[in-house]
Amino acid sequence: MIRRFYKDAGPAAVAGGWQVMLDTPDGRSVGVKTVGGAPQVVPTQALAEALAAEWRRQGETIDPASLPLRDMADYAIDVVSLDPEGAAEGLLAYAETDTLCYRADPDEPLHARQQAEWEPLLTAFEAAHGITLTRVSGVLHRPQPPEALAVLRARLLALDPFVLAGVEAMTKLAASLVTALAALGAAEGDEALALWRAACLEEEWQADLWGRDWEAEERRARREADFLRAYGFARLARG
Repeated sequence: MIRRFYKDAGPAAVAGGWQVMLDTPDGRSVGVKTVGGAPQVVPTQALAEALAAEWRRQGETIDPASLPLRDMADYAIDVVSLDPEGAAEGLLAYAETDTLCYRADPDEPLHARQQAEWEPLLTAFEAAHGITLTRVSGVLHRPQPPEALAVLRARLLALDPFVLAGVEAMTKLAASLVTALAALGAAEGDEALALWRAACLEEEWQADLWGRDWEAEERRARREADFLRAYGFARLARG
């Protein structure tokens, strides 16, 4: 823990975007920097205000664990912006094994549930991007069409590093690039939440079948909160 050294926090327009400024008792204004030492300049005032709100909520000591948006902004600047192609390639690996593309065997009850909930989402995603993705029944891997991956690669590389960082976080949590990109287009948090819960269909199915474990439920609740936070971060970064 670090003792709080500032009185207030707020966004300020700077070269290249917006930066949180911490106002100290001696009248100085200190710009927040990333863990890598770069000025933490973000693309929108809305995102800067959300970051400033995290700093304002701190008590007499600063709890780094209560600054998750700051951590995401640091990651976008210190990691993603330096190698967006590497970030995109990492996400394409999730497209190859996307949760929504892998179904149970057709004779299993779970398959019908997956078809009912996942197929409309996947079909809408394909239509929006002009691609076709391969569905797989069982656990054996089948590659996705190269032309579909090329479209998704271009889509990812067109994103601002901050938005890409949010999409990366959502993808890893849902094990689904389809879910993350669909959530990026969601106008409301309720729509993003529905997409997250659809991605968790198999977990929900198993819990209904074998019973619920409170530790597993707590873990999933934390992951859900993290997914929605990443969604919010990406949306704020888009403006």
